[in-house]
Amino acid sequence: MDHVSLFLSMLGFLWVAAITPGPNNMLLTASAANFGFLRSLPLMLGIMIGMQSILLLVSLGLGSLILLYPPLHLALKVLGSAYLLWLSWKIASAAYERLDLDTAPSAPMPLYQGGLLQFLNPKAWLMSLGAVAGFSLAGDGYTGSVLSISVAMALVNAVAGAVWLAFGAAIGRLLRSPVAWKRFNISMGILTAACVLMIWH
Repeated sequence: MDHVSLFLSMLGFLWVAAITPGPNNMLLTASAANFGFLRSLPLMLGIMIGMQSILLLVSLGLGSLILLYPPLHLALKVLGSAYLLWLSWKIASAAYERLDLDTAPSAPMPLYQGGLLQFLNPKAWLMSLGAVAGFSLAGDGYTGSVLSISVAMALVNAVAGAVWLAFGAAIGRLLRSPVAWKRFNISMGILTAACVLMIWH
């Protein structure tokens, strides 16, 4: 029963971290609005793979180096901020593309960029560190508990990602004019850039 309570608490922690607005969710929303739900799935998959990779590194002890050596944490923040600002510019300056069955918009953000963002995202590292530090078991139960965290993280990332993709796709269908489209992309670019403030707070 204690393990069930721990798992449910962990699920709640991961869900709140995954569903709340942040760089990943802003990118998913913008991608789905511009390219549709299905064509944005590789980006979501890349984010999920990146998060699992971070969790693996943290569970092996690498994440603790970021906390022990402040210059590494600072470098991560600087690189992550620069990458987010570049992505926000790409979103804000995206050309108008009409979503319909007869046209194929230019390519959405590829899978590898979604994964790369996680390695430069301090929130992803801290989320994994929090999950492992707070919800893993000591001794013989460590490996099993980390696997449980991995499954839970994959589950919440998939559901939260799908929610934000659906939201973006619905918005994309409402944007009927180039002016409205441009305003939306600029707004999403600004919101993505604003996520840099979350990194430095």
